[in-house]
Amino acid sequence: MTAPDELDGLLTRGEHATFHGTPAAAVGVLEQAVVLAEEQGLSVEMAAAGWLLGVALGAGGRYGGALTVLSPIIETGRAGDATPEQRLFASFAAATVASVHRQLGRHAVARASDLEALALTDGQGEAAFDAQLGLASDAIGLDDPDEASVRLEHARALVPPRSESWWRQRVRLGWTEAEALLLDGRVEQAVVAAQEAVDRAEHAKAPRHVAKGLLILGIAQVSGDQAGEGEGAAAATLRQAATLAESLGTLPLVWPARALLGALVAEQDPDESASSLAAARAAVLTLASDLPPGVRAEWLARPDVAALLEG
Repeated sequence: MTAPDELDGLLTRGEHATFHGTPAAAVGVLEQAVVLAEEQGLSVEMAAAGWLLGVALGAGGRYGGALTVLSPIIETGRAGDATPEQRLFASFAAATVASVHRQLGRHAVARASDLEALALTDGQGEAAFDAQLGLASDAIGLDDPDEASVRLEHARALVPPRSESWWRQRVRLGWTEAEALLLDGRVEQAVVAAQEAVDRAEHAKAPRHVAKGLLILGIAQVSGDQAGEGEGAAAATLRQAATLAESLGTLPLVWPARALLGALVAEQDPDESASSLAAARAAVLTLASDLPPGVRAEWLARPDVAALLEG
C-alpha cells in the first residue's frame, strides 16, 4: 500500500470510528493519520485528521487533549495566507472547541469560539451550519431564547433537502430544537423532537448520537413528569442512555445521565441511585483530570458538579 493510500485508509477508518464507533477506537487511528500527513507535508489532510482527532478526544471526555489538538488548526486558519481548505477545517475546529467549552458549562467562552467559527466561513455549507447551531446552543445555555430561535432558523436554512450525507447535522439540529423547546416550556414538543433525533441517529447507525439523543429525551421526559408516568419513562430512557454511553466510553454523556438517573430513582431504588451517582462522580473526576488547572477548578466548582461531588 502506498503512503497516500495508507493515509486515505486511516482517515476513512478514523472518521467511521468517530461517528459510528467508539472514540477510543478512533483516537489511535487518527493519531497515526496526523503523523503520516505531517511526514508527507499534506497540510489539508493533517488538518482533517487533527479535527477528527479533536472530535474523538472530546467525545471521550479528554477535553484538554482535544483543545491541544484543535488550537493549531485554528491558528493556521486565522493566517492571512490561509487557503480555503485551511479556513474550512479551522472553522470546524473552532466549533468543536466551542462544543468542549459548552459541555463544561462555559457558554460565553463557547459563544466566542462559535462566532470565530462562523467568521471563518462564507456563511454556507456544513461549517457555517455547525457554527450557527453552536450559537443556538450557546444562547440556550445563556438563557437567551430569542437569540436561540434566530440562530436555529439560520441553521435550518442551511440544511439541504433530502441529503443523506447531512444525517449528523439533522440529528444535532433535533437535539438543539428539543433544548430550545424545553427552554420555552414546550415539553411535549421537546419530547417529540428528541425522539425524532434518536430515530435519525439509529437509522444512521451512530450509537454515540443515539446516546446523546436519549439523554436529551430523558431530560425532556423528566420535565414532563405526567402524573409519575413520565418519571418511569424518564428513568428507563436515562438508564438506556447511561448504559450505551458507558459501553462507548463517552464520559461527557455518562455523568449527566447517571447523575439525573440517580436523583430520579432515589426513593424507589436507593441501591441503584447510589451506584448511579457513584458512576457519575467517577466520570466527573475523570473529566477533570484532563483539564488545564484553571478550567479544572472552574469545572469542579460548577454548582451541579459540586453538588454531585458533595452528595
